[in-house]
Amino acid sequence: MEETNRQRKIAGVLQKDLVDVLQKAAQEGMKGVIISVSKVHVTSDLGVAKVYLSVFPSAKREELIKGVQSNTALIRHEMAARTKHQLRRMPELLFFGDDTLDYIEEIDKSLKGEDVNPIKNPDVLPRRQKK
Repeated sequence: MEETNRQRKIAGVLQKDLVDVLQKAAQEGMKGVIISVSKVHVTSDLGVAKVYLSVFPSAKREELIKGVQSNTALIRHEMAARTKHQLRRMPELLFFGDDTLDYIEEIDKSLKGEDVNPIKNPDVLPRRQKK
C-alpha cells in the first residue's frame, strides 16, 4: 500500500526532530559516535512510527539501539513536546538498527576484489533456509 501525503509529512517532522534529540543525547553521553535517522515509516493509522537509526562506528550499533529502546518513553515525551503544535497524538516509537552502510561496504569490498570470490569458494555464501 502506498504512503499517503499525511504519513510522509508526519514521518518528515518526526525524522527532523528525532535527529536533534538523538544527536544532543549522543553528544552528552557518547563521544565519537554519529547517529543519523535514515528512515521513518508511519503506519496508516498514524499510531506507530518505525524509526531506522544508522550508527557510526557500526560496532556500537547494538549497544546504542538497546540504549535508545530503553529510553523510548523519555524520547517520546521530548518529541511530543517538540511537535505539540503539529501533531495531536504522538505515535508509538519503535527503533531499529539500519545496516545499509555495512551492506554497501561489503558490496564495495567485493567489487574491489578484497573479499573472497564466491564463484571459486561457494561455501562463503549463506545457505537458504526452507520455510
